Amino acid sequence: MTQPVALITGCSSGIGQALALACLDAGYQVFAAARRLESLAPLTAKGALAVELDVNDDTQRLRCAEQIRQQAGRLDLLVNNAGYGAMGPVLDADRDTLLRQFDTNVFAPLQLVRACAELLRDSKGLIVNIGSVSGVTTTPFSGVYCASKAALHALSDALRMELHPFGIQVLNVLPGAIASDFGNNATAAITMAETSWFKPWEKAVQARAKASQNARSTSATDFAAELLGYIRNPVRPENALIGSGARSMVRLRRWLPTSILEKRLRKRFKLE
Repeated sequence: MTQPVALITGCSSGIGQALALACLDAGYQVFAAARRLESLAPLTAKGALAVELDVNDDTQRLRCAEQIRQQAGRLDLLVNNAGYGAMGPVLDADRDTLLRQFDTNVFAPLQLVRACAELLRDSKGLIVNIGSVSGVTTTPFSGVYCASKAALHALSDALRMELHPFGIQVLNVLPGAIASDFGNNATAAITMAETSWFKPWEKAVQARAKASQNARSTSATDFAAELLGYIRNPVRPENALIGSGARSMVRLRRWLPTSILEKRLRKRFKLE
């Protein structure tokens, strides 16, 4: 039986690292990608192949696809996991902030799919895009991040339909609160002007950046195990809700009138 091959981005920590370990345990040949090769040492020690990849670098994306072509000759699973969260009021988000957010969360995954498309077609592979419940239920002070994930969801839906004739499948994943470095990274990426109208809400912005990191957060290991179950099951939903709060956040958007939902969120973030 041919060994399946996986490419996973954002493997330096958190979800990417946990999923790479789960795939290795499941018998995959794993190409683990991250910007810093030294961060991949825990995975290469387990047998993963390291790939230096800044997902926003077109040259590195093409080099990554060529490395897989030469070393494995096939690609059964592409996981677009690398992500970036720019938090802060929408009014304070300048063009550069918008572009950085959409470059990493929207444009880069699509361009990596394009770079790997022939490999995926030959293996009738699976694309897994890591979206977010934030792409369904928008919250204050994360509007740019929420918009980027909503855009990724839309592209996933389009790709699923368009690639069906070629045997390539697409799974959109909507994580809830997952224990990872995301909160720290999002806090470091807060965009708020010194003259911002929202200076009085600065603590609320910081709280939103760390919202997914709490005592109820699902561990990255548990998240990876559940996601791998979807990956290995040929009968799977189009969208997988995984992790603490994922289903409840989507239910809020689906069943609550917008006026009531927004009133609750304004109250939570002291915007009344």
